This record gives sequence, C-alpha cells and structure tokens, in this order.
Amino acid sequence: MSKLTAKTAAPFIVLVLVSLAAIFVPTLPNFDDGKYNGADVAWLIVATALVFLMTPGLAFFYGGMVTRKNVISTMIKSLIAAGVVSVLWVVVGYSLAFGPDVHGLIGDPTAHFFFKNVNSGKPWVAAATIPLTLFALFQLMFAIITPGLVVGALAERVRFTSFLLFIVLFSLFVYAPLAHWSWHPDGFLAKMGALDFAGGTVVHISAGCAALAGAMVLKRRKVHVEQKEIPPANVPYVLIGTGLLWFGWFGFNAGSAGAANSLSVSAFATTNTAAGAAGLSWMFFDVMKGKKPSVLGFCIGAVVGLVAITPAAGFVAIPQSIAIGVVAAVISNIAVYYKSKSKLDDTLDVFPCHGIGGMVGMLLTGLFATKAVNAAGNDGLFYGNPSFFLTQLKALLIVVPYSFIVSYAIFKLINAILPLRVTQEEEEQGLDASQHAEKYVQGTLLVAGPDGLKEKEIIAP
Repeated sequence: MSKLTAKTAAPFIVLVLVSLAAIFVPTLPNFDDGKYNGADVAWLIVATALVFLMTPGLAFFYGGMVTRKNVISTMIKSLIAAGVVSVLWVVVGYSLAFGPDVHGLIGDPTAHFFFKNVNSGKPWVAAATIPLTLFALFQLMFAIITPGLVVGALAERVRFTSFLLFIVLFSLFVYAPLAHWSWHPDGFLAKMGALDFAGGTVVHISAGCAALAGAMVLKRRKVHVEQKEIPPANVPYVLIGTGLLWFGWFGFNAGSAGAANSLSVSAFATTNTAAGAAGLSWMFFDVMKGKKPSVLGFCIGAVVGLVAITPAAGFVAIPQSIAIGVVAAVISNIAVYYKSKSKLDDTLDVFPCHGIGGMVGMLLTGLFATKAVNAAGNDGLFYGNPSFFLTQLKALLIVVPYSFIVSYAIFKLINAILPLRVTQEEEEQGLDASQHAEKYVQGTLLVAGPDGLKEKEIIAP
C-alpha cells in the first residue's frame, strides 16, 4: 500500500469539504409541473440519458483501440469524468456556463452556486417548456463527455491523478467559458451571430485543441519513437463503442432542439445521415488508396461525421448533411495520414478527428445553414449570405487559439504540481497495472496441471 501524503489525501479531503458545505445549502420548494409541456419533459429526460450513454460508449471506443495493457486505464479516464464533472457542475460549473452574464465572457459563479435557484427557478430562455433543472442536467452531459474526449490523445502515458486535475481545470477555464460565449444569449459569440447547434465548437473543437496541447506537452511514447505498430486490443469494443456513440448522439443533437418538435426530428435525421455518409466516405477513400475495407475505418469515419454535423444539425437540411459527412471524413482522413508522418503522438487521432472535424462542421454550417430549416438560425453562403460564413470563420479564429493556449497552460501548470506523465517503467508495464493494479484479460482457459486446474490467459493473435 502506498504511503499517505498530502497529494494522495487531497482529492478525498476536497470531496469531503464539498459534501460538508452541501449540507448547509438551503432547500427550496420544487418547480410547478403545471407550467411545463409533458411531452417536452419526457423527450429531454430521454435525450439526457442518451447523451450520458455516449460516455461509456466513448470508453469502449477508445478502450478497444489502445494496447492490451492500457485498456482499463483508458476506459476509466473517460468514465471518471461522469463523477468529477457531475459534482463540479452542481457546485459551480453550471453557474459559470449559464448563470447571469458578466461582460459576455462568463456566468456569475454565485448565481447558481450548489444549484441555488435551479430547481425552482425560471426555465431557460431557449427551453421554456421544460424545468430549468432538466435543462441543467442535459447540459451537464455535454460537460461530462468533453474532457473524456481528450483521453484518446493522452492514452498510454498520462498519470491518472494528473488527469483528474485536468478535468477540473479544463471544465472551469475552457469548457464553461466557451459554453457561455456560444449558448448564453448574452455570450459574445452568440451576440456576434455565430451558431453552434449542439457543441461542434464548445465540445469538439475545445477537446480537439486540448488534445493537441496535451500530446505536445506529454511528448511521444516509446513505441511511437520506435515506430512500432501494435494492433488494437479489441476491435469488437470499437464497434460497440461506435454503436453506443451513434445511438447517444441522437440525444446530443436532436435533444438540443430543447423540445419534442419538428426541429428535433430534422436534427435527428441530419445526424444519422451525416454519420452514415462519413463512415462510407472514410472506408471507400481508404479502398481507393489501396487498403482493405476496414472496420476501424468505418467506425472512425462515422464518428467524424457525427462530430461534423453537431454544430449544423439544427440549421441544415437533410440532403446537405450527406455532403457534410463526406467532406469531413475525407479531410480528417487526410489529416490523420499527415499526422502519422509527423512526430506528434496523438495516440487515437483526437485532434484530426474531433478538432478538425469540429472545425469543418462549423465552417460548413456557415455554408449550408438555412432559415427554411430553423428560422432562429441564419442563411449561409450557399443561400446567398457570405457574411454569416465570415462570422463562423471569425468565431473559429477565436475559439481555436483560446482552447489551445489555455489547455496548454493547464497541462504545464499540472506538470509543475504533479508529474503529468508516468515513468518509463510504468509505461512499459502498462497503465492498467501501474496506475490501477488491475489487468484486462481477453479470455481465460482452465488448464489441468499437477496442482489442479489453473487459469491460463488466452492471448489474441
């Protein structure tokens, strides 16, 4: 057992202090059910659960692609965000993202401290038919999955405790400000006219840029330096993860309509269409380059399509979502190829897929958005409005540097407090054993021996 130190005790002590503070938060009466729409409430509860399902889906997606000795450590880093961000969101995260505006930059942290006035407050301005608590919980699921996306770039070498600190700092200083800028009516990007229907900017660009920053700070794995090709641990895990992500993404995008209405149906359709088109695009593009049709290729392509359609889902028509999926998959595929020729060790290609995929989706929203789909949106360049495309481009040029610079600073700060990277010996051993004292076993076989039956590990070829 490791020795108790201030660093090892700090996470538990902080959690205990938060729980003690929570005891003394005044209890307010519940909201009045009579003023809300039952169908909208039911749909948003389902959508919230669907978005949550994306987090274990992401864990399977990433866990299946890493080496066998890092499966568990990779999966838990995605799922642990559900614990950390859930508490942080109630304490101050929601208030920073959606509290009363402070100069268009951030929400008032005291307005909804410990969810003050959330369960009995007025509904959110863009979701007037559901309780504010439900809106806050729906938004929580977005905040959970965003730092989880970063895991793929840091896999196989980042220390678990350091990543926990990253989740907290990233959520407070990157995610919350971007959510406020984009989704609060007084946020400066919203006032500028930039559109992000369900998180292409807030979720995917921020996570992709943080992934790039983290990969640069952590530097390369030994296997990357030696240019060793190690097969993924479990391709069926990747398939399961892709299915769960695709399924959950319907809540992610269609739920962002804020009601059970025709806009949510349109967003549902564009989401599914873009994903299918992108999966095919990635696979067929690989075949054209002389490769075999790849299971991983289709799965990765489908996720890129889901990423790219996210900012556009409620602003573009269904036919144009095919083009969004195809274009995004080709661009990300090319980006992955050039990244593989570089010295950047983004383990699971988070920046080329989520970062660049989000950027492409944001710009294509500026191209294909139309008020015929959503009167609250805008017409894009394709519909005779070049100024909106320029607005999307301007927002992109703000969000990308902010996300990268602040995330880079966060990683550097953490590294000064705690070692960010595991030791060479721990990396060789694998993070499952060195960080968690647990082991991923693909299968076991009972073998007869002189001492009776014993388990023998089955190692996949």
